Amino acid sequence: MSLPLNLRLSQMMDPPNEDCPAVGTQPSTNAQPNTLTERTPIAPIAKVRERASGSGRAKSRAWDHFDKLKGEDGKTRAICKYCQKEYLADSKGHGTSNLLSHSANCQKYPYRELERGQQTLSFQPKKDGEEGVDLEAMSFNEEASRKALAEMIILDELPFRFVDGIGFKRFCNVLQPKFKTIPSRITIAKDVAVIFNKERDSLRKALKGRRVCLTTDTWTSIQNINYMCLAVHFIDDDWKLQKRIINFCQVEDHKGGTIGKRIEMCLLEWNIDSIFTLTVDNASSNNTIIKFLKNKTKTWKGTIFGHEFLHMRCCAHILNLIVGDSLKELDTSIGSIRDAVRYVRSSPNRLENFKKCVEKEKIESKSLLCLDVPTRWNSTYLMLEAAEKFEKAFDRLLEEDSNYQSYFVDDEVCEGGDEGSGTGKKTWGPPTKDDWNKCRMFVKFLRLFYHATRRFLGSLYVTSNCLFDEMFVIQTKIRQLVKKDSKEDQLLSSMAKSMKEKFDKYWGNGDKINLLVYVAVVLDPRKKLKYVKFCFSQLFGAGVVNEMTGRVKDCLTRLYEYYGAHDSTSVEVPNVSEASEMMIDDDCDDPHLLVASQFNSYLEEEDSILCKSEVDKYLAESCVGSIEENFDILGWWKTNSSKYRVLSQVAHDVLAIPVSTIASDSAFSVGGRILDPFRSSLSPMMVEVLICAQNWLQSTIPISLRKAMDDVEQYEQYNSAFSSSSSSPSLGPS
Repeated sequence: MSLPLNLRLSQMMDPPNEDCPAVGTQPSTNAQPNTLTERTPIAPIAKVRERASGSGRAKSRAWDHFDKLKGEDGKTRAICKYCQKEYLADSKGHGTSNLLSHSANCQKYPYRELERGQQTLSFQPKKDGEEGVDLEAMSFNEEASRKALAEMIILDELPFRFVDGIGFKRFCNVLQPKFKTIPSRITIAKDVAVIFNKERDSLRKALKGRRVCLTTDTWTSIQNINYMCLAVHFIDDDWKLQKRIINFCQVEDHKGGTIGKRIEMCLLEWNIDSIFTLTVDNASSNNTIIKFLKNKTKTWKGTIFGHEFLHMRCCAHILNLIVGDSLKELDTSIGSIRDAVRYVRSSPNRLENFKKCVEKEKIESKSLLCLDVPTRWNSTYLMLEAAEKFEKAFDRLLEEDSNYQSYFVDDEVCEGGDEGSGTGKKTWGPPTKDDWNKCRMFVKFLRLFYHATRRFLGSLYVTSNCLFDEMFVIQTKIRQLVKKDSKEDQLLSSMAKSMKEKFDKYWGNGDKINLLVYVAVVLDPRKKLKYVKFCFSQLFGAGVVNEMTGRVKDCLTRLYEYYGAHDSTSVEVPNVSEASEMMIDDDCDDPHLLVASQFNSYLEEEDSILCKSEVDKYLAESCVGSIEENFDILGWWKTNSSKYRVLSQVAHDVLAIPVSTIASDSAFSVGGRILDPFRSSLSPMMVEVLICAQNWLQSTIPISLRKAMDDVEQYEQYNSAFSSSSSSPSLGPS
């Protein structure tokens, strides 16, 4: 049996100093209440005081909290029963005043009263992830402060040495003078381990008996250590989408067999026996992972149809491959514009000259001119989108700045070092009219991929029902461009043909996609099966439409029958006509109301004959409202779960399927995923502790704040943009 993580860490590190006792050594009853809503524990009733031997005085109450022992030197010592601190306690040379003083202030005394005096009113976030705050009366609690400090280290990805900084200690002293014992970096690492163990136990209980969807991906540290990340996705009992990283471990290599074994070990460790889908990218080794897991888990309790629908391809990765090939065809035009932007950004004088050109051309765009990262195609898209609005300013710069022309022929090593524009003599000149036109058309087309990829990366909303929408829009656009033969559209037509080949490779006529993608669309009450049929009719012939819609409905029916037969929580829905008869009896005073009620019952009985199951009933009803982006699909199913008892359980699992494995900070990258330098310097075990704990703690942050954190990447785009003066509004932020 392996030791707990915090015990293993204590063996790896030096013990903490005496002023910073390790977290986890005190009993659970030692925690001090944080708010007035928690009742202060009542101290045990003291016994009648014993008489001190040889005197008529009563025994001091200090000995209720201390044990008297004699040391090797013959001196009497008193040891605190709670924190084990020692004091000299000779009855003649030392009194009990110091013992009583310690008892009143011992941090580990379980019945210690709250700090006396006025408390502070504080706005605290509501619990259970709800939005808003509550006003509570708070008093200083050192243990709670240490826990909050450890959580800050985890959430903000701070190094452990942060707590040893002079500036941080000075800040804590000003903020809260009572927080005197600031933990060391060794102690804070142990506090982090305690939080990890506690959160892991809570998550293990939450996952017990639950069917989950999995995503896995591989990472590499700057030390070339291979890591595997495994995350579970599920919808909780309150119909909220949840994502948890349950493993971030070191692996020997990225081979399919190795990854498959690690996934199996992790699932066994977490006691997860119900897997619905596994989303992976399109690497060939992932086929081995799927095959391995099918063989090992096909007899598990929660396996459905022998894992027929286990394999789910990462759609963001497919779009990344398609866009990457397209960028190569515009390498010259993109490189020319990139160098033009780089020239403007290379010095303050050049930037000032460019601002003057913008003013002369009276360009009122508020876009930010930014330089891209060649390995991240979204930054290239944002660069081109902003730069094309300043085309006239760049043309004027060519006329007025002689250095601008010579910049494209100098044998200099430019910033970035990318091929064609970073090393040696450039192979292109300043951007021409043709370059701007090509990039302008490409930006318009690339915008579809950009917004589609961002939708696939959502972790706070359902993505399985939006995949088919985005694929239909992109595929329709590609088919339109393929048919164009004019000279102006020749480039885009050529690119569209290349993209169509990629689409056909991964999606074909819709038959290469996991059928659960279509089931998710059908379970969207705004679309249902009619939307699937409409989309197929726009792309393919009647034969494909009939075949695919039949397969989708058959898949949904099979899932419904499986859940109805195997899920013990499913119950029969009471007949609606019976409920109506119970509400209005035959003795009703209003005969018109009675006739209307009976007629409604008649209609419901007629419908029930045609709709023998919940699936038929659901598909027969009209679609709900219009297709709105802010439609809460999980809220709709939560409201109608009593109406569709079994079908809602199907939706509960299908809508939790993620369509992407890629984290938001690497979704647009054509390179590999690499750990940052700080995490790479830690041991693999500590890396897992920090990454998993961060993910678990973020799940407790209110939704509004989590959405703001997800938008951080968007704001980071401005870090690479040049600053503008107040006299040049056309280049400044809005």
